[in-house]
Amino acid sequence: MPAPGAAFDAFLETTAPRETERREWTPDDGPLPALYLSHGAPPLFDETEWMERLFAWAHRLPRPKGILIVSAHWESAPLMLSSPAPGTPLVYDFGGFPARYYSMQYATPDATALADRVAAAMPDTEPVHRHPARGLDHGAWVPLKVMYPGADVPVLQMSMPTQDPDRLLEIGRRLRPLREEGCLVIGSGFMTHGLPYVDWRRPERVQSWSSDFDHWAAEALASGDVDTLARYESQAPGMPYAHPTVDHYIPLFVTYGAASETEQPAETVIDGFWFGMAKRSFQLA
Repeated sequence: MPAPGAAFDAFLETTAPRETERREWTPDDGPLPALYLSHGAPPLFDETEWMERLFAWAHRLPRPKGILIVSAHWESAPLMLSSPAPGTPLVYDFGGFPARYYSMQYATPDATALADRVAAAMPDTEPVHRHPARGLDHGAWVPLKVMYPGADVPVLQMSMPTQDPDRLLEIGRRLRPLREEGCLVIGSGFMTHGLPYVDWRRPERVQSWSSDFDHWAAEALASGDVDTLARYESQAPGMPYAHPTVDHYIPLFVTYGAASETEQPAETVIDGFWFGMAKRSFQLA
């Protein structure tokens, strides 16, 4: 069996050096898209195809001036921002994985200017707490370590202060201007995340709770039907097995809020399944 992260080591040698070919974002490029990632856990670093697709996605975009990411793994009110200091530490918020994943680093540049910009964008009714020490959790650093392996883009993480789709959409709307300034706005979750119901002995098995939910979401995303997406608890097939908790689904409402138009079809960039969970990831103009 290959050593943990062996595929990532090969990726660093064969694919990641292409990062030097990326050009910087300029205002002539217009707003960067808003993204929703099914981010995976540390075993993403063992999945060659998944890493290649994430890197290719980032490679098609100009290098952003900054990245603001909302992760399923940080639900906290009031709204909070991670420490913007250079080399912000990582949060290893997972268990039971090989030791290598607990020593990985992702030392990003200072993000103070981005933190100032995000705080200023929020209304008085949505107070912002700047956490002095909170680093980037694995919903942020795991996919970004693949998409931007050089760690040369300032990254700031924002908490989800609510599970209400309307409030998350409004928070996203406040972030729209950042896209016009060359900032990539990302919601990071997993399109299905029924961990208690995964058949870990058969990684190729996709159960109906996952495939049905993913198909339902794909149809709503293709038509830009945000109202349907917001009614997931009562309308989506596969619930509650697809999402025993909703933290991995609801970041997509921040993504939709940050889009230029809320009701727009999404462009699915990554699909398929990992251990039966849907990897569907998309972008919005």
